[in-house]
Amino acid sequence: MAMSQKIQKSHIVLYSDDSSVRQTIIAALGRTVAADLPEHVIHEFATGPALRTFVDSKEHVDLFILDGESTPEGGMGIARQLKDEVFNCPPVLLIVGRVQDSWLAAWSLAEASVVHPIDPFTLAESAAKLLRARISVIA
Repeated sequence: MAMSQKIQKSHIVLYSDDSSVRQTIIAALGRTVAADLPEHVIHEFATGPALRTFVDSKEHVDLFILDGESTPEGGMGIARQLKDEVFNCPPVLLIVGRVQDSWLAAWSLAEASVVHPIDPFTLAESAAKLLRARISVIA
């Protein structure tokens, strides 16, 4: 059975306080990030508390995409909290402000990071790599 037949849809949690960043990410991801992956559903959050409420509800998540430049609560701190508190935490893709911030992404325990301004191809490729790894673990 092909990978896309095993899982109906992937669930991606997207966090950014900036609606234009969320829209850029949604446009970059399209309906599916790669031909060998299932379509996805994106759950958008503009605040940390709303994201935590969703996570606490135990909804299925395959990937977190967090904006490290969000205010007042940055995605890096949220990433670290998720990794510390969520059992078998799904992978985290961080959007960072500068290439030099990659050490902060590593501190946050994110599996990958991309830099603002968001390159749609890099973002989709990074998301696809993380989703493939996640799907192969839970399949």
